[in-house]
Amino acid sequence: MKDLLIKRFEYYKMLGDQSFEQLSDEQIFWQFNEESNSIAIIVKHIAGNMLSRWTNFLTEDGEKSWRNRDEEFVDTFKTKAEVLEYWEKGWKCFFNALNQMNDENVHSLIYIRNEAHTFMDAVFRQLAHYPYHIGQIVYIAKMMKNEDWKSLSIPRNKSQEFNSEMSNKFRQQ
Repeated sequence: MKDLLIKRFEYYKMLGDQSFEQLSDEQIFWQFNEESNSIAIIVKHIAGNMLSRWTNFLTEDGEKSWRNRDEEFVDTFKTKAEVLEYWEKGWKCFFNALNQMNDENVHSLIYIRNEAHTFMDAVFRQLAHYPYHIGQIVYIAKMMKNEDWKSLSIPRNKSQEFNSEMSNKFRQQ
């Protein structure tokens, strides 16, 4: 189960990574309006959540006293490199936590804002939360790149070709 979960989360991280690769420093910080979030702000929130939830998760509540969630929605980054460094820091913490999953602790209770969750339930909670925000990142990036966007999945009007390639690939296996 652990390997499957790691594989799924690696996929979503890759979607974010491949979106960032297509964007300039300026585009990472672009906001549609004052009420919307830039990609930098979304990254700050996701990584802040990861660091809070998964640092010492087996012994401490996932909502750390040092986390300021409201501050996550204020852009304090200066460069794209800073955004990506924080992104990586959050993922490293989360993957370290996932790698601790085993038969003995998978049903252990951990707490988020004093609410009990099994380790597995807390991971499922994040399997909904992180892809939700990564979808926002991909959508914003795709809008900005427009016709220069390099598809992260099956390119438009290429489904038949993709399905044939997949059939051939799995027939050979």
